[in-house]
Amino acid sequence: MQEVEAYIGLGSNLQDPQLQVTTAIDALEEIRNTQLIACSSMYRSKPMGPASQPDFVNAVAKIATTLSAEELLTALQSIEHGHRRVRGAQRWGPRTLDLDIILFGDQEIDTNRLKIPHSGMTDREFVLIPLQEIEADLIIPGKGALSGLIEQLPQYELTKIETTDVESQS
Repeated sequence: MQEVEAYIGLGSNLQDPQLQVTTAIDALEEIRNTQLIACSSMYRSKPMGPASQPDFVNAVAKIATTLSAEELLTALQSIEHGHRRVRGAQRWGPRTLDLDIILFGDQEIDTNRLKIPHSGMTDREFVLIPLQEIEADLIIPGKGALSGLIEQLPQYELTKIETTDVESQS
């Protein structure tokens, strides 16, 4: 398979979320036939689901891979499993780690297992803002320019986590 650039959304709000995201970024580099190209800063965001859960720590990573989208998804779910991710009945509930394929080249995929571009990404500040940090001029297949999507966001409550904050947590 030809090499494809893909973007991975990372999120955690349990068991030291900054560490969970940091170690997940490291794990991305260990996926076979995959290279980490860039990673955004980490951001703190309010949960989309039940408000009674802790805030999330989010980031976006850019990778290059020769894996298929399905193979990449399997690898990401293996990383989640290694972080003791439990897939429960509660949608948008708390989790140790969430890894989502946001974009996979310019492909549009809609299967039972995978939807790319990631559904709902255009409404999620914790995806769009970190994505812009990595690739400001990005065009989202079927959605338009990233900058235009960000302009359409309501006032957001995303807080960039300063590097010194991350380092002091290590």
